[in-house]
Amino acid sequence: MDVKLSVVPINTGYNMIIGTTHFIKSVEDIYECMVNSLPNPKFGLAFCEASGDRLIRFDGTDEELTRLAVEIANRLGTGHTFVLLMRDMYPINVLPRLKQVPEVVNILCATQNPVQVIVAETEQGRGILGVIDGGSPLGVEDDSKKQERKEFLRKIGYKF
Repeated sequence: MDVKLSVVPINTGYNMIIGTTHFIKSVEDIYECMVNSLPNPKFGLAFCEASGDRLIRFDGTDEELTRLAVEIANRLGTGHTFVLLMRDMYPINVLPRLKQVPEVVNILCATQNPVQVIVAETEQGRGILGVIDGGSPLGVEDDSKKQERKEFLRKIGYKF
């Protein structure tokens, strides 16, 4: 049995969550999670169905993000994968609720960084082995960078 590995680069400039889920009901439940997490959320969602019709199912509140999520899901082509793109919101705003969606199995990344998705392909299909999120560290923070981090979190309202 042969395994072919490939890398699928994704760089949207939007906040994105990629994860695995296990049921066609995922699209509606993730949609409901999003619209119940924040007022007027702007997002696009795509889900790669792994059995039955094996379609890319989709929904969202933002046409551009929904189209882009479908495009990314199509490039990945990995069963039971969802791609969620967000505008004017952060993954931290929805991750706790998203993790409680009964069909969600795993969150692979939650980021605005460019990512590389490592995909394995066999005669049965394709699956995600992992995600490379952003770049490798260039050093260790010093006292001034630590202070800068703390000030930034307070400036954007995540710490008081």
